Amino acid sequence: MSELDLRHLRSFLAVAERRSITRAGVALHLTQQAVSTHVRQLERALGVALLVRTSRGVLLTPAGEELALGGAAVVDDLARLVDRVRAVADAQAGTLRLACCPAATALFAVAVAEALESEVPGLRVTLSSARHPKQELELLRSGRADAAFMWLPIGEVGLHHATVRRDPRAVALSPRHALAQRTSVTLAELADDPVLRPDVLTSDRAHRFWCADPRPDGRAAVLGPVVPTVEDCLLEVGRHRGVWIAPRPLGAAMPVGDLRWVPLTDGEPFDLAVVWADHAPQPLITRLIAEVRAVVDDERRHDAA
Repeated sequence: MSELDLRHLRSFLAVAERRSITRAGVALHLTQQAVSTHVRQLERALGVALLVRTSRGVLLTPAGEELALGGAAVVDDLARLVDRVRAVADAQAGTLRLACCPAATALFAVAVAEALESEVPGLRVTLSSARHPKQELELLRSGRADAAFMWLPIGEVGLHHATVRRDPRAVALSPRHALAQRTSVTLAELADDPVLRPDVLTSDRAHRFWCADPRPDGRAAVLGPVVPTVEDCLLEVGRHRGVWIAPRPLGAAMPVGDLRWVPLTDGEPFDLAVVWADHAPQPLITRLIAEVRAVVDDERRHDAA
């Protein structure tokens, strides 16, 4: 882009999206005159007319339509390249960026980050909060995080992982549920209960695993509605509209109202893993995995004492 200024291209794309120089200026926090100047300079650099100005806004010329079509991809690609460049610089400077879901692994992640910084002189560990696995995956793919703590499976997403902890299952039940006062239940006892599904997981395979579908006897799980978030899911459980199966630590991390979290005695457990992308600094990932496993072992010894 030796002949083009990225600022000019961004201004043009904002105008093209909104069909208004005024609204583009508001979105970019620039004056109308500055946006107009950027577009004119871009037109001069390309030697083509991009906009036709009218009393009701602007229209794109055929050349403008073509630039709008491809220009957004160029800007996005450049932003991702910048993220990758910064990731490499961070790795060389001794920085490791971790993504985690606060409700599930925040305290765990804090302990690991502090242990790593203590063990590796000069290392800086940053923690990025994500509301759910889909956001963790986006942080990894965009280069804004080097690694994340996620429960498997996550699907075929081109990432690497190492299992660091195994968590048994529990089921969230309404206090009105017939099994709510039990100390444990089996999947067979939940055979007729619809399983609610928060739309936060990364693949169809992950959705099936969380729902324990199929069940150990080969029967298909009764699938309830898909809801936007885990919080919505737990509210629906509270209204006795279904159940939710999750790793047991989530029960302690997400107490909602008077829901009952009851251990499941069967069903495959969840594997918690360190998940990382190709751009992650491998020596630091190796140290991270070792430190996580040490923290997990300490927790197990503490719980057994």
